[in-house]
Amino acid sequence: MPRRLSQSAYVEGVRAGDRAVLGRAITILESKRPDDQRLADRLLTECMPYTGKAMRIGITGVPGVGKSTLLDRFGMQLIAEGLKVAVLAIDPSSSRTGGSILGDKTRMEQLSVHPDAFVRPSPTDRHLGGVARKTREAMLLCEAAGFDVVLVESVGVGQSEIVLAGMVDCFVALMLPNAGDELQGIKKGLLEWVDIVAINKADGDNAILAQRSRKEYVSALHYVPHRHQTWTPKTLCISGLQGEGLPELWRLIVEHRKNLDATGELQQMRQQQRLDWMQSLLREQLWERFMRNETIRSNLERTQQSVINGTMAVRDGVHQLLETFTQRK
Repeated sequence: MPRRLSQSAYVEGVRAGDRAVLGRAITILESKRPDDQRLADRLLTECMPYTGKAMRIGITGVPGVGKSTLLDRFGMQLIAEGLKVAVLAIDPSSSRTGGSILGDKTRMEQLSVHPDAFVRPSPTDRHLGGVARKTREAMLLCEAAGFDVVLVESVGVGQSEIVLAGMVDCFVALMLPNAGDELQGIKKGLLEWVDIVAINKADGDNAILAQRSRKEYVSALHYVPHRHQTWTPKTLCISGLQGEGLPELWRLIVEHRKNLDATGELQQMRQQQRLDWMQSLLREQLWERFMRNETIRSNLERTQQSVINGTMAVRDGVHQLLETFTQRK
């Protein structure tokens, strides 16, 4: 297969659910090459009419909470029910090198090789919010490829996870079975956005601790505003390793979806998601045009050095560069 396909070949492959073509299409989305970006824009435009039907679910949790193990077991359960499952696993990028581990696919041993599943690890590329730079677009291509459920596994970076919450319909937070001090350290902003709190690793000696933690989260959720007016966040204990509680987790996700449909909130959320996407893309493209501007590039290093030396105030440096950028040629 050639390195680069035609636009029609990408569209046809994605629409046919060809996982290899889908993966390559997402690579085009993530590319920063101008020609790839133009192709990605056209590809998305053609695929947009086939999007919007999948269940968009965000999964967050601190490193070590067992997100990948859970998703492997949970995804296989959904496939057993006749659903096609896509997982977008976000790996953290190094702030120094830009590199990432991209190991989530190897940790989802069953799901990554199943013909009704698609697992795609993507680096954050230092993008905030525990998501990758093109997560929104990748979700849409997965929907166009016919996947019924799109699961986005975030890096678990705390309060900035609300960026992911704004991209999905159902936001699930995985917690460890030892609330106590951990509960005190959870940022209030995260609990305000969750739809379901699942205490993972609730097996063996942890079972009693998990039930205690669940009660503490139920109590904590009473004191924070909820994401939806007609939905009270639910809590449960699960074990991704043993598969315990996963049918109940899916039941709650489906119940949440039905609630959003019945109240009209799903449509409102999808509208807000499109608006957020537009605003995010606008900020991204404005920044790229700013940095490509020849006058800015010639003045940037000198202005930065003046700020570093303390001979120019930070605000003055910013205003000077912006005025230069907005001057008519």
